Amino acid sequence: MNYILFDDEFRSNLLPLTFTRPVADIRIGILTIREKWEKMLDSKTSSKTQDYLSKKYPTEYTIDADNVWINGAFCPNEKLIEEIKSLKPNEALMDSTIVVAVNTGDVKNFEPSNWGSFTKYETHAKPMWIEHPWDIFSKNGDAIKADFDLVTKGRKSLALSKTNQVIGVENIFVEEGAKVECAILNASTGPIYIGKDAEIMEGSIVRGPFALCEHSALKLGAKIYGPTTIGPHSKVGGEVNNSVIIGYSNKAHDGFLGNSVLGEWCNLGADSNNSNLKNNYAEVKLWNYNKERFVGTGLTFCGLIMGDHSKCGINTMFNTGTVVGVNANIFGSGFPRNFVPSFSWGGAAGFTTYKLKDAFEVASKVFERRGMVFNETEQEILTHVFELTEKYRK
Repeated sequence: MNYILFDDEFRSNLLPLTFTRPVADIRIGILTIREKWEKMLDSKTSSKTQDYLSKKYPTEYTIDADNVWINGAFCPNEKLIEEIKSLKPNEALMDSTIVVAVNTGDVKNFEPSNWGSFTKYETHAKPMWIEHPWDIFSKNGDAIKADFDLVTKGRKSLALSKTNQVIGVENIFVEEGAKVECAILNASTGPIYIGKDAEIMEGSIVRGPFALCEHSALKLGAKIYGPTTIGPHSKVGGEVNNSVIIGYSNKAHDGFLGNSVLGEWCNLGADSNNSNLKNNYAEVKLWNYNKERFVGTGLTFCGLIMGDHSKCGINTMFNTGTVVGVNANIFGSGFPRNFVPSFSWGGAAGFTTYKLKDAFEVASKVFERRGMVFNETEQEILTHVFELTEKYRK
């Protein structure tokens, strides 16, 4: 079987995180959704996403086997894998009215909107899925536990140094090359996963569920409340509560991040904080690109959603339920507004447009620091996002 992870209507609800990636490349738990599928299917996958993202995330069809399309918003479990593998050509698996997966046989260039005539079966797998940005941190605890079991099954953890204070050592897994010294780790509330070549520095206090992915670091004296995930190649300090950093982003200094999601290539300046609770304890509302207005989350605690490449200066204050788009640069005193459009430059005093040329110069330097190249494909994606979001900057 050839597996293709497709974006459905949830993609627009998950903006700004999906401006720069398919839904399946969002991290929730230890792994991205794509990594979960590939591990459980024991197979590579491709994507069916927006045209402007297809150069980086192409669709790969086959005429030698069945093409199976899987909704990239859904996380796999063993029962769901079994149901999907049992699908025959022209059969679809549903979760109520939502398409979970379809088998289109050896048909090439099939559009996801054309499977209305397929024979439909209801899933009994009770899968987890994400529809809104706040689902990423709200469901992260269950996702960490599921991924922990998946990643560590049949494997043995490296031993922790005796310099650490540990509770629930059986729920802690340390990968090769990881360093943990003089830290307090409490896995009685959920598993703690420490990725390859990651580091937890002295004085850090961690309460699970928690995932620190490969080549990432907790800085000296960090305080982490689970469920929290720090994606690969990231640095985190200060206080973090129930948040997800997708990867390649830094919150390296003191300050609070709570009930939040950061994309890739983000940076929070020293002593920056977000509020995650309104003064009147009211339901938090977030900007929704699909409806082009603020919508209720049903949550009392909801903090910051920040798209890729966005950054803020020292002592930045984010109000409860703030959405920051792609490649925004925020600085200055006072609270910026609760919706900061992509490619905005400024703060509470007002915003101007962050010019593409200047944004590319910064992105190029940031990539170089990670030994990567900010290539033409990345530039084309950001150029398209710049054009898509122009109306919000006016």
